[in-house]
Amino acid sequence: MENLKALAYELREDVIDIIMSGKAGHIGGDMSVMEILTELYFDQMNVGPANMDDPDRDKFVMSKGHSVEAYYAVLAKKGFFDRGDLVANFSKFGSKYIGHPNNKLPGIEMNSGSLGHGLPVCVGMALAGKMNGQDYRVYTVMGDGEVAEGSVWEGAMAASHYKLDNLCAVVDRNRLQISGNTEDVMAHDDLHERFGSFGWHVIDVADGNDIDQLKEAFEEAKTIKGKPTMVIANTVKGKGSSVMENKANWHHKVPNEEELAQIRKDLKERKEALR
Repeated sequence: MENLKALAYELREDVIDIIMSGKAGHIGGDMSVMEILTELYFDQMNVGPANMDDPDRDKFVMSKGHSVEAYYAVLAKKGFFDRGDLVANFSKFGSKYIGHPNNKLPGIEMNSGSLGHGLPVCVGMALAGKMNGQDYRVYTVMGDGEVAEGSVWEGAMAASHYKLDNLCAVVDRNRLQISGNTEDVMAHDDLHERFGSFGWHVIDVADGNDIDQLKEAFEEAKTIKGKPTMVIANTVKGKGSSVMENKANWHHKVPNEEELAQIRKDLKERKEALR
């Protein structure tokens, strides 16, 4: 587990390289979601380059597709494609490494980023597994700003109705979106209570950037029968450097030279402290 904690910071360094090369990126959400993706891909899910075409593989959809740099970094580390190719070509004209998940790339189940689509699609994937007698699990990660989309709640109703206990969704609850604090833009009140009222088993993760707490939540989700699970991961936008943390203006931003130097220093120090 300590190796995974350090890996999350190594992957944050990869994100910085990707963004600086492409001169674009949703850096704040990349940083908040990194432990969630790390725990899922390197500890929880049965999926990798060797079985990416296996119909019984676990499925994942990055519903908050604007945080694609984190997703690409994880997939490259997992071996789906080459890190050097990713860094060199991200967001370049004609590149397959575009600014939202591209299912022309290995390991990506669907194009995403039009917010509110990931959960309903995953409901279909999970329902198909039930109908076909397959035992794979389906995961999706949504942004908390995304939860204002009506299609999320349609998906939530359907998931409960069909008792999709093979479905686990995550809300990256960093409380900031492009236009400010989520509670000012569209208040969520008590997300635990809301999803619970839709028939979901809900797990609150006090520190959604803590690998140990995330592991405990995902392991609990696997034991739940007869209903889907929602993990509300309370994260920090821009996690990893005081330059970015909890600052809405880092939703989409490319660091200048001074900011870049401090961010790289902070990430390196935090990574080394975990090794």
